[in-house]
Amino acid sequence: MIEIIYFEESISEHPRTLGIFERFPQAARVPCSNYQEVFNPNGQNFRIQKKKPSLILAQKEGNFSLPIPESYGVGGKTNYYFSHMLNCLYDCRYCFLQGMYSSANYVLFVNYEDFLKDIVQKTSESPEPAWFFSGYDCDSLALDSISQFSSFFLPHFSKLSNSYLELRTKSVNIKPLLKSKAVPNIITAFSFTPQEISEQIEKGVPSVDSRIEAMKKLTSHGWPIGLRIDPIIDCSNFTDRYSNLFQNIFSNISEEQIHSISLGAFRMPSTFFKKIEKLYPEEKLFAGPFQKQGNSISYKKELERERKDTCINLLKKYTSVQKIFSCDIFESAIN
Repeated sequence: MIEIIYFEESISEHPRTLGIFERFPQAARVPCSNYQEVFNPNGQNFRIQKKKPSLILAQKEGNFSLPIPESYGVGGKTNYYFSHMLNCLYDCRYCFLQGMYSSANYVLFVNYEDFLKDIVQKTSESPEPAWFFSGYDCDSLALDSISQFSSFFLPHFSKLSNSYLELRTKSVNIKPLLKSKAVPNIITAFSFTPQEISEQIEKGVPSVDSRIEAMKKLTSHGWPIGLRIDPIIDCSNFTDRYSNLFQNIFSNISEEQIHSISLGAFRMPSTFFKKIEKLYPEEKLFAGPFQKQGNSISYKKELERERKDTCINLLKKYTSVQKIFSCDIFESAIN
């Protein structure tokens, strides 16, 4: 899977680095002073690199977890995100990472202990439960066999009663969780679009049915799960497609087993959008009814509100509004 491993010389003897070397004995090892030497140079082609990404091992320096707006959470008032990895196994056309980064290579920060120290400190300083969201700059579980992220953080969060961890994923790689006792303050949140859309613009992502089956296995072991309908994609037969998606989910998963549901429409910084358009000029998704709002590209305001309200009204058939959270600024039928 991994043919080349770049690594910062300063962490060449780190136990996590050595463990990855052992798991990929055939991979070429290339030292560097700083991961940005490999990851950030201009002139790289994300689309070409995506076909065969390399792995870059590095040490994160500061800013281990960063605050996010309250409106982007799922009910908590103190919200942070953190990224133990940069870039994702999957190849979703709407993914902002293609516009943010020059490189499709994976960066793994091996100093988990520093992330944990920062999380423990922020938790101790918070008067209410603090939320920590992983999976914004990567998929939390898709490359867990390489990162062993879950095996490190699950035991620690089980002891942090005043904090929550969200594992955001499209992966069905749930074996590490099934081997562990369920932790009530760790939410495995699965992202969904209707299957027809997923097949077209979410390359490499497990099927909707596979993800639902993974959720069933987790809930049967006592793990709380979340649904993330994000991004909502405009399409023909929109109501029917999203109605079928929700019916499929809730016919297999009990509402009581779902911690939260969040919705967010397609949105992206305009500079990222322009970069991705150049990478995929033939992609029909980018010919949609978009407009610029501030520094971002999104669907026209009226269409975005209509599509979100449709999803919310469909979800109300299965769950209470208290579990539904809207992730952007426009008012909707949730109120």
